[in-house]
Amino acid sequence: MSGHSKWATTKNKKAAIDAKRGKLFAKLIKNIEIAARTGGGDPNGNPTLYDAIVKAKKSSVPADNITRAVKRGSGEEAGGADYEEIVYEGYAPGGVGLIIQCLTDNRNRAAADVRSTLTKKGGSLAANGSVSFNFERKGQIVVPSEGVDYDKLFEIAADAGAEDVSDDGDTYTITTDPSDLVTVRKAVQDAGIDYDSADAVLVPQNEVTLDLEAAQKVNNLIDALDDLDDVQNIYSNWTASDEVMQQLEEAE
Repeated sequence: MSGHSKWATTKNKKAAIDAKRGKLFAKLIKNIEIAARTGGGDPNGNPTLYDAIVKAKKSSVPADNITRAVKRGSGEEAGGADYEEIVYEGYAPGGVGLIIQCLTDNRNRAAADVRSTLTKKGGSLAANGSVSFNFERKGQIVVPSEGVDYDKLFEIAADAGAEDVSDDGDTYTITTDPSDLVTVRKAVQDAGIDYDSADAVLVPQNEVTLDLEAAQKVNNLIDALDDLDDVQNIYSNWTASDEVMQQLEEAE
């Protein structure tokens, strides 16, 4: 019985991982379609598309899927969905602010799913502006730290106009003004340094510090929102001590 139970657990874990990968692929493909539709299908003339393709490749999205997404987005191939961007603001347990960005071809479905998930997980929708005032748009470039000297990267990024470079262990995160994102990314590339992603993101100005119980509740809510097909990005303003972060990682 124990052998069967172990096999079943392993199977369930693999299924969960595969499902997560499938949802990630779908989000990345949506990014590519939208970028191609907005700025054209040539990555060399469309930096947003270029970065969307790099991010997809780094996440192991098959090349054929990427190519077809570009063609659908640019109109070269039929089948592209008419996505629209919708942004919801909400609260998670503990007073944590949430910004939920959706790309959807069905506004009613997206709204119902987001509202239902928030309610089930102890959150709530918020009025427009009540959460977003605490977030600032920034450019963010993530660079694998292996083989990259921090001081060298900092100098390159700063010279190109970056605001900050943080050492996050396995990666370095370069923060820029959104208008400088492409310039800094190109400077990093020109220096022969690889990067994982370059995105415009929302950064909280003030954070809420949570204990383990509250952090678990917020994590569960964010995971549930992230599982929704229409949800593309989720930003929050919670933080916790190193000890709590370690406990969260061990519980996963």
